[in-house]
Amino acid sequence: MRILALETSTESGSCALWQEGEVLAADCPAGEPHSGTLLPLARRLLATAQSGFAALDAIAFGMGPGMFTGLRVACGIAQGMAAALDKPVLPIGSLECMACAAGGERVFCLLDARMGEVYAGAFQAREDSAPQAVGPIRLLRPEDLALPEGWLETDAIQIAGNALLAYPQLAERFCGCRCLPQIRPHARALAKLAAKAFRRGEGQDPALALPRYVRDKVAYTTLERAALGGHRA
Repeated sequence: MRILALETSTESGSCALWQEGEVLAADCPAGEPHSGTLLPLARRLLATAQSGFAALDAIAFGMGPGMFTGLRVACGIAQGMAAALDKPVLPIGSLECMACAAGGERVFCLLDARMGEVYAGAFQAREDSAPQAVGPIRLLRPEDLALPEGWLETDAIQIAGNALLAYPQLAERFCGCRCLPQIRPHARALAKLAAKAFRRGEGQDPALALPRYVRDKVAYTTLERAALGGHRA
């Protein structure tokens, strides 16, 4: 089984290849648009694995939430590639990838959403499967974040994601948990989750695959920025 995974929901884009249980991954060049770097990176990755696009069984992409432009890039490339190859696509959530990378029994994933907000999702580990979401993925202000009902900081909970860096007060609030600010959506975890999804028969028609935006608004107006003191517009 060979699955190509494309993840561009943040500034740090990546690509990975799941091939017979092994994962080969690479990062997009920093500071360059994902639209120009993702496909060449995928070609080089396949060449390194001595494989090609025709040998793929499916294409996975990080469906979000995350940067609007990045989500469209990964989704668009995955759709075009899958349609040309007549292969299914596997949309995988960005926060699910973070939970997979963090590991552990319970993970609270917090991804900086800009505009003074955070994408938040709680996940419970499941044996030999994808992390199980505990409630919906939500878009919240940092001061409104809270652990799911029934979760206690003494339960070996992990807080993962770059929102911990964007809002240092979060690390103080969840001081009883293990904080992992370095965790981000990455194609390596995406490929692992996609392989499990493929085995469960969850591949989709490329035309039906869509990003998960969560947020409907991409920027504040000038008046809204002024009301917030110009913070994180």
